[in-house]
Amino acid sequence: MGRYRKKPVEIEAEQFIWKKQHPLLGSSEPSNIPNGVIKKQFNDYQDHQPYYKYGIETLEGFMECSDGDWIITGVQGEKYPCKPDIFELTYDKID
Repeated sequence: MGRYRKKPVEIEAEQFIWKKQHPLLGSSEPSNIPNGVIKKQFNDYQDHQPYYKYGIETLEGFMECSDGDWIITGVQGEKYPCKPDIFELTYDKID
């Protein structure tokens, strides 16, 4: 088995921020929805009630976005979510 190093590449990224509101104030919505993130409806298999998730449609399927995830635009324009701890270990900000 060989060893490989990831090529240095610059990416664009924007953070998905979900500031939840108090339950009595109505439904909570994300305060920042980056380009490429969609709200998708799913149906509960038991009571058939709809529920929603935010995420990105990728070649691998729907990838859910959680609060604080970074939305990365890859080298070919593809978008995908990245957990904050992984993002911080992998990327340095360019000024």
